[in-house]
Amino acid sequence: MAVNLKGRSLRTLLDFSPREINYLLDLARDLKRAKYAGNEAKNLKGKNIVLLFQKDSTRTRCAFEVAALDQGAHVTYLGPSGSQMGKKESIKDTARVLGRMYDGIEFRGYKQNDVEELIKYAGVPVFNGLTDQYHPTQILADFMTIIEQKKSLKGRKLVFFGDAKNNMGNSLMIGAAKMGMHFVGCAPKELWPDQNLINQCKTIAKETGAIIECEEDPMKASKDADVLYTDVWVSMGEPDEVWAQRIKLLTPYQINMKLIKNAKEDVSFMHCLPAFHDLETTTGQEIHDKFGLSEMEVTNEVFESKHSIVFEEAENRLHSIKAIMVSMI
Repeated sequence: MAVNLKGRSLRTLLDFSPREINYLLDLARDLKRAKYAGNEAKNLKGKNIVLLFQKDSTRTRCAFEVAALDQGAHVTYLGPSGSQMGKKESIKDTARVLGRMYDGIEFRGYKQNDVEELIKYAGVPVFNGLTDQYHPTQILADFMTIIEQKKSLKGRKLVFFGDAKNNMGNSLMIGAAKMGMHFVGCAPKELWPDQNLINQCKTIAKETGAIIECEEDPMKASKDADVLYTDVWVSMGEPDEVWAQRIKLLTPYQINMKLIKNAKEDVSFMHCLPAFHDLETTTGQEIHDKFGLSEMEVTNEVFESKHSIVFEEAENRLHSIKAIMVSMI
């Protein structure tokens, strides 16, 4: 029986079966090959897509725009100041307006409840490009990249270092549970994922053979890992005061060469980007001036090493997002 995702929305990967996720990953690789070969079909010709952003982004915006244009669709970008949503117009009303004009809506914002509201009222597929709880489009790109590097997902050990209860920690744990992987959230206990979500993922793991763990010791966590993954320590929109607290909590969880050497010899380093690995950004310089750190969640040595596949990962946002739109619109 063929997989049919037409008309579906992407809220979180909790809503998708392992078979459906594998279908999206296979389609993403097919679309990537077609783009490279120059024989890509225009599956979205005549369609209109709106990108609704409360939070700025490089990869998410570019991936959705190029993916839509490659497939023949028209794109409207509404940035943080580009719509009245949440200010003069409710999420519900915005959804009902945009759903009458567009064939698909991408939302990148703060609250998971907002994307839920859009899905409820839009009447067209809605794609979660990031909220405070989940980042499913990133996980599909990540898993596509792991397959390219490691040939498979099942049984692979992926360790996430840092704030394991943020949208990336949550989403990687869900994806790993669905795909039969070994997930370890390595963080201080106060930054482990919500216990209800852990329990939900462990229930899924019973069906898929996945292993779901949390660990405070980075050396124990990184032992025999296939992938070491991290994210920025402070999420976009959080106040500056959070930096001091997070630096104190998470400095022991920085990915450095000691952890790389403790993992498998061919371990891959991944990061959803942007990364604070040097002083070549305004934020990086401000952190250095305030706290004396020239590197944060990952050292520059690791970031620029042969183990780093962050730019392959970033490119695959394009191909995996294309698969989402082609299959659901």
